[in-house]
Amino acid sequence: MTTPPPDHSQALDAWIDQHFDDEVRFLQALVRIPTDTPPGDNAPHAEHTAGLLQGFGFEVEQYPVPQAEVVAVGMASITNLIVRRRYGDGKTIALNAHGDVVPPGEGWSVGPYDGTVIDGKLYGRASAVSKSDFASYTFAMRALDALGVAFNGSVELHFTYDEEFGGELGPGYLLRHQLTRPDYLIAAGFSYQVINAHNGCLQMEVTVHGKMAHAAIPDSGIDALQGANTILTALYAQNQRYKAIRSGVTGITHPYLNVGRIEGGTNTNVVPGKVVFKLDRRMIPEENPVEVEADVRGVIAEAAASVPGIQVDIKRLLLAEAWQPQSGNAGLVDALQRHGEAVFGEPIPTSGTPLYTDVRLYGAAGIPAAIYGAGPRTVLESNAKRADEHLVLDDLRRATKVIARTLAELLG
Repeated sequence: MTTPPPDHSQALDAWIDQHFDDEVRFLQALVRIPTDTPPGDNAPHAEHTAGLLQGFGFEVEQYPVPQAEVVAVGMASITNLIVRRRYGDGKTIALNAHGDVVPPGEGWSVGPYDGTVIDGKLYGRASAVSKSDFASYTFAMRALDALGVAFNGSVELHFTYDEEFGGELGPGYLLRHQLTRPDYLIAAGFSYQVINAHNGCLQMEVTVHGKMAHAAIPDSGIDALQGANTILTALYAQNQRYKAIRSGVTGITHPYLNVGRIEGGTNTNVVPGKVVFKLDRRMIPEENPVEVEADVRGVIAEAAASVPGIQVDIKRLLLAEAWQPQSGNAGLVDALQRHGEAVFGEPIPTSGTPLYTDVRLYGAAGIPAAIYGAGPRTVLESNAKRADEHLVLDDLRRATKVIARTLAELLG
């Protein structure tokens, strides 16, 4: 008769409860150092984080990305971190979260970098996405250490800093340079569901060239804004067509297109000679990225051809492929679901997400993965990327327990 492996859940939970105030203070310290991306000057945060981790007794490997590569993608500085803890022979499970985040914007009721706690919620930019999982993953690993058990395998923390710009200089850099090769990955996510697939994303910069002229004699110029308006109308019309393209992955509906930034012109009384806009086209897992890009370019070219005199330049900014459902992550997903249900007292479903994440880079490298961490039920609920982003601290506590229990089981 086979003896079942020991269950360390109670001991792990107790340690996490005893040290939860320390975990909250750790997260507050991370939130209080801005990592707005852009501009993406994120090496100082990595250096500070490394110091905090060293204070816990961890050896921290720091990998600065060469400045030329960082500047080429429009950022200022990136240093990625790896912490490796070997408990014995066996598999390596990596835990990845990103420290970069979009700028705070306006409308906050508290300081976006104060780390204020109100009514059991910690407020601040990146409190929910995804510095929260710097905390949950760090303290889950600390809880394992506290047991003093010789587990069968290793755990790695991967803290990276360019997810907002596509991850190629974060996890992509670590994987390309063979600085890590884990057997499994858990990445920053949501407390109430395990994510097993996500959308892809195509981002493009479109420059419409016309000819400046005095507004009193508009016929002497070519209005780039009118040309851009024609192109934008054609692009937005595609969203009606996209609604008919349905994904078979639960949690993902259909493709969609958004124009998030537009600028142009020189003054009110001048016919604009140039307009630049940036678009974001989300791709469901079933779509072919090459075909999607060709289709978008075709729509732009056809619309531009209907406006005499304008010229258009198109630059691809990002092509992040979708993360497809994997067959090799079943044991990882099952463990997260079981421990999640035990800790949260409700079933933890699996689903896809319309977001795109760095997980696709691990998936492309053949590493079975799951997205799970100290986040809300939905991105909307936490105000992620909006004013008053926040994290429910009880979700942080419980997600940390789920991660710690899952690691102990898979390495048991």
